[in-house]
Amino acid sequence: MATPSGPPGEPRRIAWLYLLPAFLVYAAFLLYPLGRAVQISFYDWNGNTLATWAGLSNYAAVVTDPALRASFGHALVLMLFYAVLPTVIGLGLAAILNRAKVRGLAFFRTVVFLPQVVAMVVIAVAWRRMYAPDGTVNDLLGAIGLDSLTRGWLGDYTAALPAVGFIGTWFEIGLVTVLLLAGMGRIPGELYEAARLDGAGPFREFFAVTLPSVRGEISVALTLTVIAALRTFDLVYVTTRGGPGTSTSVPSFEVYNRAFQQGRVGSAAAIAVVLTLIIFAISFGITRIAERDDR
Repeated sequence: MATPSGPPGEPRRIAWLYLLPAFLVYAAFLLYPLGRAVQISFYDWNGNTLATWAGLSNYAAVVTDPALRASFGHALVLMLFYAVLPTVIGLGLAAILNRAKVRGLAFFRTVVFLPQVVAMVVIAVAWRRMYAPDGTVNDLLGAIGLDSLTRGWLGDYTAALPAVGFIGTWFEIGLVTVLLLAGMGRIPGELYEAARLDGAGPFREFFAVTLPSVRGEISVALTLTVIAALRTFDLVYVTTRGGPGTSTSVPSFEVYNRAFQQGRVGSAAAIAVVLTLIIFAISFGITRIAERDDR
């Protein structure tokens, strides 16, 4: 019996046959719906009657419509709360816990990661009650003598978006901390010993050893949290429904609102396509920067 002389998977068409089932599932549940969304975005359609050709007008509205521009601006603000703040806070927490060698670290990881396993709808309902005029947040402010700061947080035009963003910060800190703790746990102890022999203190040790060693984990954390910020829908829907006015409206909520409330499916599809491209571009940029730094 002759033995194959080439490497496994030769000829190449055999390898493609192995990949075909997974690709068919991927195409059916992702590529085809995405293609249909792109097609629909070029039409004016209410979801029931015949569609009419709209060309690029739905995409032009994303740039010219003040409400849509504002929703994308709100998403950028949420990126600060969902991605930047959790990464900074999680980096500090992970560094302290890793250096201190806290007992019960596994239990702590479970506790801080717990919000990730709770449905966002449940979290949104709980925080909505806490932000109420007679809720926990105002009670705590009153207890420490800051009555002047109390308000109906989710009904205030200025405070509503930061209040929603703070929920995202609280939600994402655990994920970022656990990711960075895992990365720091793989750093060889010899690197820290060498830094201490050179006279490095805790801060210099952090910037010279810890931070460069967890660039990959930081890249993953930023990618996941940025995507979460841009895709936010359920949190906004349950807490504010885009209000007061449109002060907390975000692109994902606009997609829902236009498609199912206003019957403007073509416009909703255009927003979804633009949002998808923005998410892809930002994720690709973060990955490329991380790869370049690793070289």
